[in-house]
This record gives sequence, C-alpha cells and structure tokens, in this order.
Amino acid sequence: MSPPPSLDDLITTVQRDAPSADPLDQLATASSTVSQIAETSDALLGHYVDRARGSGKTWTEISAVLGVSKQAVHKRFSSSGVNMPSYERFTQRTRAALAKAQEESTAAGQEYVGTEHILLALYAQPEAIATKILIAHGITRDKVLAEIPAAAAEQASEENPPLSQILSGALTEAIDRGHNYIGTEHLLLAIDRYPHSVGSTVLRKLELTADQVRADVAQALAGFQAT
Repeated sequence: MSPPPSLDDLITTVQRDAPSADPLDQLATASSTVSQIAETSDALLGHYVDRARGSGKTWTEISAVLGVSKQAVHKRFSSSGVNMPSYERFTQRTRAALAKAQEESTAAGQEYVGTEHILLALYAQPEAIATKILIAHGITRDKVLAEIPAAAAEQASEENPPLSQILSGALTEAIDRGHNYIGTEHLLLAIDRYPHSVGSTVLRKLELTADQVRADVAQALAGFQAT
C-alpha cells in the first residue's frame, strides 16, 4: 500500500501554495488544505461504499469493514448523509446553474431539485462545458423539456436522487479527475451516476450515452487545458 502524504509533505505543500510567507496566509492555506483532504477522504470512502452497495453488500457487512455501527455507516453514507462539497468549490457557472435549477423546480410546482431541473438549468449557461456538449449533440432545452414527462413516468421514487446526493456525485467526479473545483461538466457527469434518474433517462432517450458524455468531457477539458 502506498503511504499517505507525511506531515513534512503537507507542510511543503502549504508553504508552496500559500500566497506569502506570512503566518496567517499559511494558516489559511493549511486550513483549506485540511478541508480538501477531509472532503477527498469522505468522497473516497463514499465511492467504495457505493460500489459495495451496488454489488449487493449489506450495511451490516460494510459497517463491519469500517469498524463502526450499522446505524453510523448508514447515516453517514445513505442519501441523507452524503458528503456535501463546500460552496467555494463551485464555479460561478455551476452556482448560477444550481440557482436556476431551483427556479425550474419552483416553476414546475415541485418541492425538490432533481436531475431534470439541473439538466434544464444548464441551458441558462450557454458557454458552460456541459451545455456545449449537449448542444453539440443536438440536444436543445425544448427537446429535454419534451422528454421529461415520459421519463418521470418511468421512474420509481427510490431512483430519484436528492440534490445533496447529486452534488456529492459531482464532488466525486471532480476528485476522480484531480480537480479542485466543481464545474457544470461535473454536474452533467453526476447526473449519469444515476442511470434511472429522470435526467439520465432523458439523455438516453435523446441518444446521448454516459460513455459519450465522459468522452466529450475529457476532450473538452483537454482542449481547455491546452489553450
């Protein structure tokens, strides 16, 4: 097993990333670093808890591995206890899209923000990576809106992930790619983490697969990083 970063490694990282040698600047950087490590640790455990649950493992078996009670692990990793990313991680476009998603939910007379509302909200950010991917495949807002009723009718209530779970999925997608921010592309990837959700079902009906989304995100980010 590879050793985790040592204290000396972390001190070196803080000194490198701090804006100055001022002790308060370094303390602020250390605090941010610790927060990111905690989020990454929770996301890592959450990722493998999800895999264990997906393979049929029980909460009792998972709690035995983690060395905590069944109640504690269920509370921490069930949909009501997922790891929420800090607000600072969201890009401005992601924040705007999430605010718009709430508006979409309210306009539809619904009391939750679901994958379908996030999908619709992306179109309010035409320059966002996720929106450009959708438009490139000919998927317009009108087409998404037209498919939502049928997709919602097919969905079972337990397949409707709450907003907290979607955001936790976006955090995991960002961490998996080594990103310290959560962009609209991570939101789009997070929708596809729930293949039976309304948003993901709509994308499949419009012939955009999860694999294609991942490929398009990778290509878009490679192009962005190269410029």
